[in-house]
Amino acid sequence: MAILMDHLISLMIVVPFIGIAILAFMCDETSIKLIAFGITIVELFLSLIIWRSFDFTLESMQFVERLEWMPTFNIQYAVGVDGISIVLVLLTTILFPICILCSWTSIKTRLRAYLSLILLVEGAMIVVFTALDLFLFFMLWETTMIPMYFMITLWGGPNRIAAGLKFVLYSLAGSLLLLVGILGIYLNGGNTYDLLVLSEQTYSSSTQSWLFLAFFLSFAIKMPMVPFHTWLPDAHSEAPTAGSVILAGVLLKMGGYGFLRFCLPMFPEASVSFAPYILWLSVIAIIYGGYMALAQSDLKKLIAYSSVSHMGFVTLGIFVFNSQGIQGAVLQMFNHGVTAAALFISVGQLYDRTHSRSISHYGGLHKPMPRFAALFFLFSVASFGLPGTCNFIGEFLVLVGTSYISFAMVIISMGGIVLAAAYMLWMLQRVALGVASTKVAKVLPDLSNRECATLIPLAILVLSIGLYPGPLMEMMDMSVSHLIHQATGLQVD
Repeated sequence: MAILMDHLISLMIVVPFIGIAILAFMCDETSIKLIAFGITIVELFLSLIIWRSFDFTLESMQFVERLEWMPTFNIQYAVGVDGISIVLVLLTTILFPICILCSWTSIKTRLRAYLSLILLVEGAMIVVFTALDLFLFFMLWETTMIPMYFMITLWGGPNRIAAGLKFVLYSLAGSLLLLVGILGIYLNGGNTYDLLVLSEQTYSSSTQSWLFLAFFLSFAIKMPMVPFHTWLPDAHSEAPTAGSVILAGVLLKMGGYGFLRFCLPMFPEASVSFAPYILWLSVIAIIYGGYMALAQSDLKKLIAYSSVSHMGFVTLGIFVFNSQGIQGAVLQMFNHGVTAAALFISVGQLYDRTHSRSISHYGGLHKPMPRFAALFFLFSVASFGLPGTCNFIGEFLVLVGTSYISFAMVIISMGGIVLAAAYMLWMLQRVALGVASTKVAKVLPDLSNRECATLIPLAILVLSIGLYPGPLMEMMDMSVSHLIHQATGLQVD
């Protein structure tokens, strides 16, 4: 048991790949689904063990594992979690069983390959959020791109090839910049890839600026920040449901995590210097994403543009350099992962019935689909931050943190919340309320028990975090304080 506890993270990394190996020998589709689902449940169970065993009073990395990998180049297999990364690990392991469930009947071809790609993404994401070696981080950062590309191009919509290529080209551009930054920090940081060592190094102002820009642009593309966002609506609109859930729920968070794990602690001076520009870009993203969402007639594109707006709150909170802002940003990443995933699953459930994503093809669904309408209502109001739901507390903390920097930014950002309420309520009215616009919409079957099982856990999270966010905030409190001290030199009580 002690050996198991000492290697929990490695076990979490290995289990999905074991699952892929098992799936390779399976032929029965039901068995393939059950094994893939079982693997993701094991991942969730292991993450809960880490959460229960985590000491929230410590600011340092925990469950650290190190193994010499390529000693010639000082490359290690090094993993560990702190209060920030554990939140994102939990988010990952919560969403992936739901990805399997929502693909249960919608994927008709190459099922084994599809579920194997989902498990591959999960394993890679665990490494990305726990890696303490920059080389290891980069390898798995790249790996996440490959299965997502195939998920979009092989199981996506009619324009899947163009959307997949756009996703890959943007991802490769970001990866190239990240590689340049990693090589630069390796050469200037004592020929090591050890994240904990590099975080303690000091660099000249010019070196910091150039390295910060390389890392920042890479993470900005992944977020994505305006003006690097154009790949996201296309990828979302063409991806299968599970692909959209992974993109919105987990992959976008890699950018925010990169800012917190690399930019702030390693380049504090440059982070402070560039912060005003990043803050205004974030405010622009909040408003722009809202306006673009208002103009959409495609359900998936509307939710995709809302993600651009919500990610604006994340970068806004990160670069105000105070505990309220950064805690709000991390909470917003978790909460957006939950609500966006739920909305994409809901749209996927409609698409499975009608093969249409057009808002105009629905209406009046509260009559034939009362279960769906109730859950869709909850996730829609949670998305724009109704008090009592999860998004409210994250956005509120970000705005509180921003108020110490610029009240004008707070006022403009609140305009983004108003826009979010407008497009979400407009969507809700057109889809679930009113009169059915087509004959098909009048007779759609309500959610099955399996479909409810994909949404109810997310609904519980939406309400429980909205009403009692304390456990999540306690997780990250010490790590956030340490991060602020690294970035600004100020000790947070």
